[in-house]
Formats: sequence, C-alpha cells, structure tokens
Amino acid sequence: MEPATTRNRRIVLRRRPGPSLSADDFELTEGIADAPGEGQVLLRNLFLSIDPAIRGWMDEGESYIEPIPIGGVIRAGCVGEVVRSNSARHAVGDHVVGLSGWEDYSVVDAASLGRTIPQDTPLPLSTALSVVGGTGLTAYFGLLDVGRPKEGQTVVVSAAAGGVGSVVGQLAKLHGCRAVGITGSDDKCSFLLDELGYDAAINYRDGDLRARLKQACPRGIHIYFDNVGGEILDAALGRIATGGCVVLCGNMSGIGATERPAGPSNYIRLLTKRARMQGFVLLDYMPRWEQGSAELTRWVVEGKLRYREEVVEGLQNAPEALMRLFAGDNRGKMMVRP
Repeated sequence: MEPATTRNRRIVLRRRPGPSLSADDFELTEGIADAPGEGQVLLRNLFLSIDPAIRGWMDEGESYIEPIPIGGVIRAGCVGEVVRSNSARHAVGDHVVGLSGWEDYSVVDAASLGRTIPQDTPLPLSTALSVVGGTGLTAYFGLLDVGRPKEGQTVVVSAAAGGVGSVVGQLAKLHGCRAVGITGSDDKCSFLLDELGYDAAINYRDGDLRARLKQACPRGIHIYFDNVGGEILDAALGRIATGGCVVLCGNMSGIGATERPAGPSNYIRLLTKRARMQGFVLLDYMPRWEQGSAELTRWVVEGKLRYREEVVEGLQNAPEALMRLFAGDNRGKMMVRP
C-alpha cells in the first residue's frame, strides 16, 4: 500500500489553447496524492493515453463530456495499478483500465473504471490502451457496428497510420474487404502497405486527392472511416458508393479552429447515393468492451492483427507528445509512461 503522503506530480490546464497547442497551455505542479473516499480507489498510473480527444476536452463548449476546467488535471485514459482501495470491486494490486489524468496517482470512482486486466493476459499491459484497449475498441465498434462491412467492399481510412486507423484497415482486411489508407507522408504509406497490409495508400499531400481516390477506389467507397474531417472528408464523399457509409470517429482538422467549417460541399452525395453518415462515441459501447477486447486479443495472439506503440517516458513530456500527435509525428498508438 502506498503511504498516505505520496508525492504526486500533475499536469494541469493553464489556459485555453489557441489554434495551435503550446507548452504554455500546460503547467506541471507537485503535491500529495489525494486519499480515496468511499467507493473509490487510488491508482498509480502506469500508462497514459495520448489521444486527439484530449485537445477537444481542453476547449470550452458542449460535447459528450465536460471540458477540463482551468487548473484541472488533463484528462486521459490510463492503465493503472490499484494501490489503495475503498471498494469491493477492486483489490490492491489489480491492473485496471479507466479514465484518469496526467498525473502519477489518480483517485477514481471504482464504478467508473473499465475492465480489470486478467493476470494471465498474454499481452503487455500497454496493449490495454492500444490494440486491445480504447484505441482498438474504437476501431472495432466503429467499423463493425457502425460501418457494417461486407466481403468485397472498399474501406477507406483517414489518419490511417495512427492508433485507430492502423487497426481499422486490418479489421477491414480480416472481414474480406479492400483497405485504402490516407496518410500524410510517403514513409507512412510504406508503413501501411508493408507492415499493416493495406491494399493501397495515399499521401494526401502529394497531388490531387480526389483523383487519387478515384484511381484507388474504382468501385467507389463503401465505408469511409473518418478521423480528420475537413477537405479529406469532402473528397471521400465525392467517391461514396451507393448505399455507402461514413463513420464519423474524429475531426482532427477542425480541433482548435477559430471558426466553424462551412460544411462538406459534397454532402448531397449522401442523398444521391442513398448513403448514411453516423457518428459514435466509444463510451456508448462500454457494456461490450470485454467482448471486443477478447476478440481483438485473440487476433493479436493468432498473428492476424499487428500493432505498433510509441511510449514516451516521463510525465513531463506528455504535452510534447500531444503536440507531436497533431503534427502527425507518430506511428500507431502513442502513450506516456509517467
């Protein structure tokens, strides 16, 4: 059990960010870890997730979750070890997945925690945040439940070399689909083709994206898994197939924008192609996380699903890691080990 006066570093929100993140938006503080109350546990954070959603939570405004207050700890998914427990749900020593923050230790309501990681898990603990955790589950439920792929269809994924995108394309292949990835460099295109098994990869910075999509998707796009929004979404709508689906997962191009986008000019394609566009939030699928994680774990163990992680060492480097994410300087899932 951790002592009652455990030193705790925290990274808090110093100010609302502008269009681009800055190190001055964050502040590293130090104090004593809080004591858990009734029904709560104290977690030692082992891995902290670096996700685009964090940037959105830093802004004011209505969303599916309350914004981080000024002076509040930056919110993040975590893999943590229970070091003190006032709940019958979790014992000291349990490894759990949940939502905590950029700090060494977090007090969390036990009822809000996700799954407990089995002691006999065949995979590293970090994968509970990446390929078999929130990242993989976002791909799993977004593609399979919202997109509903059928064998022979073409699935196009934006931000395809990122944590979620790198899983979506592989799941599409596992379900007999053709996978096309959109990314931001030739090196990432090689990663998609050579390591992840995508059928085609497009560097959106290299030439006419609409023409490249037409070439890569001659039968149209049956499922477009959108992580970025903006002009790339508009280009994908231009190739949407009859009865197709746009899965709205993220909006990296619009996060931090000072003005609302005018909207996709190609939205009328949803009408003419009798297509649909649907958003989703992973929290809605929480009752089925165990099911999804078990299936993802099986595919990894069988060698059918590959993953790449980038673990940044040191809590103090979390802001830089988030800024790198938005600069596109990552392959696969990025996380921080405090």
